[in-house]
Amino acid sequence: MKKSRIVALLVAVLALLAPVVPTAAAASDPGLTTPLPPPKPFREYVALGDSWTADVVILNTDGFPATDHAPMGCAQSHRNYPKLVAKAIGAKTFRDASCGSATTDDFTHPQTGLPTGGANPPQFKRLTKRTDLVTVGIGGNDAGLAAAGIDCLNVLPIEVPLPLIELFPEIPIPFIGGHLPPLGGCKHKYTKGGVDRLARNIRKAEPKLVRSLRQIHRISPHARILVVDYMRVIPDHGCYPLVPAVDKDMRYISAKFDQLNAMLKRVSRKGVAELVSTAKRTRGHHLCSGARERYAETLGLSVNDLAIGVPAHPNSAGARAQAASVLDYLRAHPK
Repeated sequence: MKKSRIVALLVAVLALLAPVVPTAAAASDPGLTTPLPPPKPFREYVALGDSWTADVVILNTDGFPATDHAPMGCAQSHRNYPKLVAKAIGAKTFRDASCGSATTDDFTHPQTGLPTGGANPPQFKRLTKRTDLVTVGIGGNDAGLAAAGIDCLNVLPIEVPLPLIELFPEIPIPFIGGHLPPLGGCKHKYTKGGVDRLARNIRKAEPKLVRSLRQIHRISPHARILVVDYMRVIPDHGCYPLVPAVDKDMRYISAKFDQLNAMLKRVSRKGVAELVSTAKRTRGHHLCSGARERYAETLGLSVNDLAIGVPAHPNSAGARAQAASVLDYLRAHPK
């Protein structure tokens, strides 16, 4: 079967699975439709980052992930925030290097092990001396927050006794995916012995991000560098079955995202970059919000717009909010 027919079939399945709900209207948001005013248009815009920049998607009404700028395995959405920003500012040249699972190591080395094979070239390869705008959205994978979030999942709506958390995850059970069901306990796991390992990871990632920003300055000396932080979409409570985790674990992982964003603010200052905060646009649109209100998905099926995405990652409404945050900042801080 030809690829185009496969895409059409899968999109039809999407339409059948999803409820008939009007999608969020990007056109009504002036932050996405009005080009930036003169006198300083951007000639060459490069986007760097991880899955929250790629706004990773498996399938939507555009088909499979975009491959104009990176391999399909990076899962770039055709509607991620860099592409929306590039269109709004009228960039003559645009390159989107973002890729799911990326760390700062992938700025200078090829990112291999992508789910569809191949490799994403070093993200810095997209930078040139002519680049005059760079957005950077990275740090979560350097700090290990993605893996920690998975450890918070709990099939039971109650806190599991510590002995079970200690003993069960390593016992194989062939008929349940090879392992026992997730039992939560991420706060206990990452703070055992009185040491907050995620907080330590965030601190250790800070100098790596500062070095990365300084490298960007050396490669593209005339570029404005905007560090885009992580949206406020991680709630401080669970909501079964959408977010199957107990409140204590969710409060912990939500606090780590706040610490990560505080670190990105420090990094921006030390790396002579500018911080774009997404808080104003995204607070109150967390994973436990309604289907049309949330800016990140839980189970992957999204009605903003119809898509099958990656759980706990931005949906298209979230991408529009990210883009609007960047555009708001550029209008408020012209140079």
